[in-house]
Amino acid sequence: MTKTTHDTLAELRLGTPAPFIAAAFSLPALLAVQFLLAGQALFAGLPWDLHGAFGGVIAIPVFTLLWCSLIVRRLRGFGWWAGVIGLLYALQLALASFGSGALALHPFNAALLLTASLIVLFKVERRRSARAIRD
Repeated sequence: MTKTTHDTLAELRLGTPAPFIAAAFSLPALLAVQFLLAGQALFAGLPWDLHGAFGGVIAIPVFTLLWCSLIVRRLRGFGWWAGVIGLLYALQLALASFGSGALALHPFNAALLLTASLIVLFKVERRRSARAIRD
């Protein structure tokens, strides 16, 4: 499945923009920190405000992935996954604001968001390694 016709492997000679790579790497790391902050808030008395504020910071890599996959032609193959990440992030914010019934689904959605972000990271690394092999 390493054919150069694969949509995430389009125009390898042009490379992958640094902001896209940074967003792909930072999103799973930031989500992991969110899981740690939630655990600290639940069991160690850390205020939930820190978890909420840090959740806003996660918008930066989410929107970077979306923006780059829509604007940069060679990254259009990432559009579906970037869209999934954007929708899961929006749902995460909605679940956090709709009360305790919806908040019960918040950790499950966070796990889906982390999974999708790891898939994008693997696809970005696959693209980068395919370019390195090609060169």
